[in-house]
Amino acid sequence: MRISEIFHSIQGEGLCTGVPSVFVRTSGCNLRCSWCDTPYTSWAPEGDDLSVAEIVSQVNSYDCRHVVITGGEPMVSVGMPELTQHLQRDGFHVTIETNATRSPDGIAVDLASLSPKLANSTPDAALHPVEAKMHTESLRLKPDVIDAWLDYCACQLKFVVSSEDDITEIKDLLGRLTVPLPPDRVMLMPEGITPEVLAQRREMLIDLCKRHGYRYCSRLHIELFGNARGT
Repeated sequence: MRISEIFHSIQGEGLCTGVPSVFVRTSGCNLRCSWCDTPYTSWAPEGDDLSVAEIVSQVNSYDCRHVVITGGEPMVSVGMPELTQHLQRDGFHVTIETNATRSPDGIAVDLASLSPKLANSTPDAALHPVEAKMHTESLRLKPDVIDAWLDYCACQLKFVVSSEDDITEIKDLLGRLTVPLPPDRVMLMPEGITPEVLAQRREMLIDLCKRHGYRYCSRLHIELFGNARGT
């Protein structure tokens, strides 16, 4: 399994914000978000090939019981079910962060952070024709797969929002789901990789959350550490 990095920090997003966690960042992704904040795991994947035993050993070296499997897109990694099963058997709380385009078959998970990609993530076809074809609506949005996750385990649904117009696409997708999800498990997170940009979008997102009953999702790690590896 190709791993970009394993590090100890705090969770910066979602229900577990602020919780000390070990992050296992896989390398490789089936989508190509224009604003991807870890291009070294998607646009130009890099990392080391590690066995499940090697990954589990590194995770166990930290005095921490929460593990976040992230990427890239973890669900494209061969061996992911085996890795999560090992971690859960060792007593870890396992969160997996996924774009929800691959079903959860065989995954051992305590919380799935589903982040379907909106149209705002699509690369410019003139500049990136190959990547744009990898990121069409039919490839980035799969309501049936989201339903499978919602029916499989505890989930949060996290949307990266660039403008107020994104709410139309969010509500349309939610309306296509068949498995109920409380509004406070729907999270709106500002798109941006600097504290300044996040602050510019904060009031807009707070207003959307108040109007629609969704949860505001900060990017605490960006505010604390910037967009740096290992944080």
